[in-house]
Amino acid sequence: MTLESLRADALRDLCGGAVHLPGDPAYDLARTPWNTLVCDEPAAVAYPAFPDEVAEVLRAAASLGLGVAAQGTGHGAPALAGRLHDAVLLRTSAMDEVRIDPERRLARVGAGALWGDVVEAAGADGLAALHPSAPDVGVVGYSIGGGIGWYARRLGLQCNAVTAAELVLADGTFVRATETEEPELFWAIRGGGTPLGVVCALEFRLQPLESVVAGFLAWDWTQAERVLPGWVAWCADAPEEATTSFRLLDVPLDPALPAELRGRRLAIVDGAVLGDDGFAREVLAPLRALAPEIDTVERVPAAALVRLHLDPEGPTPAYASSTLVSDLPDQAVAAVVEAAGPRSGSGLAVAELRQLGGALARPAQDGGILSSLDGSFLALGVGLDADGTGMEQQREDAARFLAAVEPWATGRAYLPMVEDSTDTRKAFAPEVHAQLSAIRRSVDPEGLFMAPRSPAVGPSTP
Repeated sequence: MTLESLRADALRDLCGGAVHLPGDPAYDLARTPWNTLVCDEPAAVAYPAFPDEVAEVLRAAASLGLGVAAQGTGHGAPALAGRLHDAVLLRTSAMDEVRIDPERRLARVGAGALWGDVVEAAGADGLAALHPSAPDVGVVGYSIGGGIGWYARRLGLQCNAVTAAELVLADGTFVRATETEEPELFWAIRGGGTPLGVVCALEFRLQPLESVVAGFLAWDWTQAERVLPGWVAWCADAPEEATTSFRLLDVPLDPALPAELRGRRLAIVDGAVLGDDGFAREVLAPLRALAPEIDTVERVPAAALVRLHLDPEGPTPAYASSTLVSDLPDQAVAAVVEAAGPRSGSGLAVAELRQLGGALARPAQDGGILSSLDGSFLALGVGLDADGTGMEQQREDAARFLAAVEPWATGRAYLPMVEDSTDTRKAFAPEVHAQLSAIRRSVDPEGLFMAPRSPAVGPSTP
């Protein structure tokens, strides 16, 4: 009997039979994440529905000498391609609980839940979460990685809104981590960017927001040399209530997108302003003075913001990389336009600058390991391609864009928006990284969980 058949016999009946092995009819579909550029060939794909089933998978994998990689929707799937032959890909999509407690303003969300479902459920009670810019992003991955949402400059990172995490450790032990129970683990899991266990559920705070002033201002991208300096100057004095981004955007011919945008290259400023309508008008007046061709900014239901960014939904070939930037002086602005603007020859789908600062710059009270971000902007290059054939060129264009702002980079990395293999020491101060590494060794001493970044650093180093 071969090693593969022994493993198959041991894994086949786990999770009530919701296990797919190489050669099974549903294996190819099961192993494919949201990002269809990622090609993993794991020893098995398991779909546990409960924590006890997660524990069974972990124990079985350990006994067979297999690693484990937990994955939700696959948005931002980590750099594990080619490393999963001796690992079980544990998909959490069956754990899709979403419960809203309107009195306590809390959400309880399973590891398979998507942000669109949470935003809709919370909105029905006049509440809002610190959600991302697309509805089909997994709640857990986004929340424990950091989470820069449309209210971030006023309300901070989503990871610091988490009040409890329930997870199964490498030895199959179920734990609930809070400020008072497993406090070290609770600290590390909020922004640590490394597998400390399989998170089965999170609880987090919601905000009493029924509506917000939000939308986008758009110009033809030939106006980038005029609009980008204006936006950067506006950012310097913008109140914390405003969180925006600037993008040079290659809009696809997608019928789901507004007709006036399709197939165009645009410069877009989008975002949200917390406060009343008069305050928002005053805040946005300098941007509107730049005479946008399209202005959709108005008061909208808070739940509408999950689609504000016009991000693609459904499985998509995608690539993203980023760097944190301390400032954007005139030289940096000129470098961005030269690298990604209308005369650059760039075919990059999105060259984005996200506005940081405000609450993001201050350590959150009782926050997790990632309690703030070192930078005034996040420069983000995103490649999107319908069939993936042009992705290599988009990777090169993304690298050129990020190289343009490198002289002003802080040296830190925001891991959720870096898909290439990245040493996690770039995300934390040395002493913080050492503490995170020690916690990981304590909860996963044998290195069962596949570290998604810096494989050369070793199995017990995040």
